[in-house]
Amino acid sequence: MERYKNLQGNSGIASYRIGRDSIIVAFRTGATYKYNYAVTGKEHIQNMKILAREGRGLSTYISRYVKDRYAEQLS
Repeated sequence: MERYKNLQGNSGIASYRIGRDSIIVAFRTGATYKYNYAVTGKEHIQNMKILAREGRGLSTYISRYVKDRYAEQLS
């Protein structure tokens, strides 16, 4: 997992891992979710990858647009 930069300083995200058609996001609460094209949608996954790499806005994007459309809860 790659540490989330958290450039705004108040994100609930700790780390992430980008896959070809998915992204795994670990939250500071300890919960980890896998999002993928099939469940979350390609456009959302692509946007989440960009935000993860930029280090800001990912948590807000998830809560605003993705919500509970994850493929799997890993922890």
